Amino acid sequence: MLNLRTCAAKLRPLTASQTVKTISQHRLAAPRTFQQLRCYSAPVAAEPFLSGTSSNYVEEMYYAWLENPKSVHKSWDIFFRNANAGAAPGTAYQSPPPLTTSLSTLSQAQSLVQAQPNVDKLVEDHLAVQSLIRAYQIRGHHVAQLDPLGILDADLDSSLPADIITSTDKLGFYGLDESDLDKVFHLPTTTFIGGNESALPLREIIRRLEMAYCQHIGVEFMFINDLEQCQWIRQKFETPGIMQFTNEEKRTLLARLVRSTRFEEFLHRKWSSEKRFGLEGCEVLIPALKTIIDKSSEKGVDYVIMGMPHRGRLNVLANVIRKELEQIFCQFDSKLEAADEGSGDVKYHLGMYHRRINRVTDRNITLSLVANPSHLEAADPVVQGKTKAEQFYCGDTEGKKVMSILLHGDAAFAGQGIVYETFHLSDLPSYTTHGTVHVVVNNQIGFTTDPRMARSSPYPTDVARVVNAPIFHVNADDPEAVVYVCNVAAEWRSTFHKDVVVDLVCYRRNGHNEMDEPMFTQPLMYKQIRKQKPVLQKYAELLISQGVVNQPEYEEEIAKYDKICEEAHARSKDEKILHIKHWLDSPWPGFFTLDGQPRSMTCPSTGLNEEDLTHIGQVASSVPVEDFTIHGAGLSRILKTRGEMVKNRTVDWALAEYMAFGSLLKEGIHIRLSGQDVERGTFSHRHHVLHDQNVDKRTCIPMNHLWPNQAPYTVCNSSLSEYGVLGFELGFAMASPNALVLWEAQFGDFHNTAQCIIDQFICPGQAKWVRQNGIVLLLPHGMEGMGPEHSSARPERFLQMCNDDPDVFPKLDDFDVRQLYECNWIVVNCSTPANFFHVLRRQILLPFRKPLIIFTPKSLLRHPEARSSFDDMLPGTHFLRVIPDSGPAAQNPEQVKRVLFCTGKVYYDLTRERKARQMEADVAITRVEQLSPFPFDLLQREAQKYPAAELVWCQEEHKNQGYYDYVKPRLRTTINRAKPVWYAGREPAAAPATGNKKTHLTELQRLLDMAFNLDAFKDLA
Repeated sequence: MLNLRTCAAKLRPLTASQTVKTISQHRLAAPRTFQQLRCYSAPVAAEPFLSGTSSNYVEEMYYAWLENPKSVHKSWDIFFRNANAGAAPGTAYQSPPPLTTSLSTLSQAQSLVQAQPNVDKLVEDHLAVQSLIRAYQIRGHHVAQLDPLGILDADLDSSLPADIITSTDKLGFYGLDESDLDKVFHLPTTTFIGGNESALPLREIIRRLEMAYCQHIGVEFMFINDLEQCQWIRQKFETPGIMQFTNEEKRTLLARLVRSTRFEEFLHRKWSSEKRFGLEGCEVLIPALKTIIDKSSEKGVDYVIMGMPHRGRLNVLANVIRKELEQIFCQFDSKLEAADEGSGDVKYHLGMYHRRINRVTDRNITLSLVANPSHLEAADPVVQGKTKAEQFYCGDTEGKKVMSILLHGDAAFAGQGIVYETFHLSDLPSYTTHGTVHVVVNNQIGFTTDPRMARSSPYPTDVARVVNAPIFHVNADDPEAVVYVCNVAAEWRSTFHKDVVVDLVCYRRNGHNEMDEPMFTQPLMYKQIRKQKPVLQKYAELLISQGVVNQPEYEEEIAKYDKICEEAHARSKDEKILHIKHWLDSPWPGFFTLDGQPRSMTCPSTGLNEEDLTHIGQVASSVPVEDFTIHGAGLSRILKTRGEMVKNRTVDWALAEYMAFGSLLKEGIHIRLSGQDVERGTFSHRHHVLHDQNVDKRTCIPMNHLWPNQAPYTVCNSSLSEYGVLGFELGFAMASPNALVLWEAQFGDFHNTAQCIIDQFICPGQAKWVRQNGIVLLLPHGMEGMGPEHSSARPERFLQMCNDDPDVFPKLDDFDVRQLYECNWIVVNCSTPANFFHVLRRQILLPFRKPLIIFTPKSLLRHPEARSSFDDMLPGTHFLRVIPDSGPAAQNPEQVKRVLFCTGKVYYDLTRERKARQMEADVAITRVEQLSPFPFDLLQREAQKYPAAELVWCQEEHKNQGYYDYVKPRLRTTINRAKPVWYAGREPAAAPATGNKKTHLTELQRLLDMAFNLDAFKDLA
């Protein structure tokens, strides 16, 4: 109704000066807003076409008429003239004169203001045309010719939208018919099909809409709720003649297609029985990627980080990244010796890092292809995290220098939930990479699964709609359409810094791999594929027919690349050893020696001087910003308690973490802590971000106010995702060794939804890809009666994947550091804040990087005994892999009857029970703080110290969980299997913990009774 009133008000008589002034002011205002400029006096119904649906259209006509009366239909000219002249309501309209009318009659007709002919048809027809244009913009992609094979509908729907004019009888949907096809209609401002013309015949309007939206490109964008972005896309696809290529551009495209196609054919000729996951059927991917990179380079990007699945990977390495061909070809040699380091990975999983000149822009460009497992889409968040890190380190706050490109398969893009998780990071402040170009290699099949059985959505790309990313579907057998779309995608990313999707609708010429037979399951599709002419041949014939190239030139281009491949193949025979480090995707210049080794095999003291400890503690217990109101009762009390601890030279868990972080920031080490609710901490212990209680969104991070030239501290609550966010942080940690990157699970057991990142990247990453990573996982863990879901971080799973041998006592120099260097990751369960402080600092002070898994406490965060003195954190102190008993048992070890080995929180339950039973002299309690790599040397010393004692492993977890199965064989190896290692703890169970509080306490008492009953194992012995 507001639009209707506004339009009626605007049509009241205005003087010429008022008209110009009002409309110029209105047009100069930012977005057009429909504000009532005049009061209206006439009944709205006086003009029958001024309804709520037509008022926008009438208003557009009015604006056009004010600027140029000749730009609108003559009937509108008369109407607006009469209205401005003061015509009574309902009398302003005058029907247009017939074409045979004389000028005198026309002049006479213009003066009439009393006639009231029926204007409905004219207005309705214009509105119908406007609706028709919008229908093509919204649904034109449904009738676009996207499938190169011509057998499937890309949207899995064979029906045609009723509002797209696929035949003249469909004009009736809009109240139009064939007689209207030659009528001229004024074009709305929401289309660019007119070019320089403001009106077109209906026939031409439909033709141009079909050219824009129904050929080999299908554009999905009308769900975007930003007018500027929609207009930008319309202009790119609707403007007549906009998709033009010079002859030079066509020749470049042909040359790239030659390289893409002949590379696959060369591999097929040489190694016909080898898996290589070739690109046949989507050879256009190579020119597509190179176009995106060229355009992005032109726009200022100098670093592109890519992630992709296995299909086409070798081709991308060869023709996009420009990996030496001999390095690729030698991978097919079965006589090639094993890797110089690690266990390696198959050739179509490996990554690459290369810096070169972009020949199109003549600018330096760095390309990194991230190594990936077979788990499709798992690399998506890793690429985004690495991209974010590279942007962070070079100060690229808007993504103008560093960008990411992600390649996907159609089945995986629709089927893998990690795609959705990654999209939802795309616009979060601490996770955005300011736009990613997604390229989907849409084979229209997933292994053997028909897309009609693989997804419920029309397109595999529909997941991208959730973040308003435009989606450009394109027939991959039209190389020029593909290149145009890729140019637009790169420009979109550069202009709006938002995600965009290019859907290359193609086919897969072979089976899932070259050894697979696709005719078993897709016989009709593969009959058509066998007949399908390759895209290179099609495009070459087109250019030859256009006179752009001739047959000899085309054949020369092929011969030239074939020769390059043959020469590289000859050189590849000289390669004897596979050097995985040549395939490293994230080098760390200067961190290692030139041959990739640590610069030392020692670790300095992780202690800190008292002045720094005190200073950090004082900042942690204060608000370093003026006029900042913190939460009164709760937070003020927490900060006051911290201040008192600092005065008493003690720390709790939160303060120890603060001091570890703060000291590293002083040394220039960037720290990034990410995860669900990490800013405050799940258990309300951290409070690294303070919130002003009176001003919305005003926050303070005291950690960033410690030192004048400190490194920045990033702490960010993540989306409610584990898989995506852990992958992101892993990628962030890949970029630089001089950063401490931590991911904290809300509760430890939630890490299992990120199991793929743990299993495929964190645990074996160095062995597969020679890629070190120092990421830290903080996993809250402990049996505290909170039920099966918030108790166990599943330590048994991490320990099972440790690569140390349980049956071999390591013989090493520099035992503790060398053991760390040879392990695949470090697993700890600290029992004191000081040890937590040391292990965090050690993570950076080590001369190499390993993933660190820390089982963090819950109740110990506020346990009065879980405090540490400054004395345990001063210079000269270190992380303690094992904490021996220091009480009466240690003073008279020969009399000790039992040694309880344990880890983590259960230590405090054991000491309390021991004291209650007055058994301090009979039972020693030794804490194993570092579980992996296993501290064989220190535990050997402990076992020898108590010669007459039984050895018992005590844990609060169930017997088939926790640490027992890992510790027992290693402890037996430590003592040369001279004694049994008994178990005291909960019995085996399917669930990690009981949900009943009373049962929990009963189980706890039972394990304590077993631990301190010195006769418990006599019958078993």
